[in-house]
Amino acid sequence: MKSRHELEKVFTRIQDHKEMIAFFEEILTPKEISDLKLRWELLKELHEGHTQRSIAAKYKISLCKITRGSKILKKPNSVTKRLLDSYYKEKK
Repeated sequence: MKSRHELEKVFTRIQDHKEMIAFFEEILTPKEISDLKLRWELLKELHEGHTQRSIAAKYKISLCKITRGSKILKKPNSVTKRLLDSYYKEKK
């Protein structure tokens, strides 16, 4: 558990986008980065109001992977939802 908390603190210290890219590439495999990217895409599409079935068909994945994201966005005080709200507000 200690390692997890250390890693979380390291993430919060990185302010530079290029440094974050380098850090991801140093500690994660290309597959792990791809999995994170897919998770983020699923969350964005759910946040935009796309149905779980349409997302599953688009990415050719099971509904189980998408259901987790849907539950996260429905959870009261979801950090992920707050971050997505902020992300889309900044894009406008």
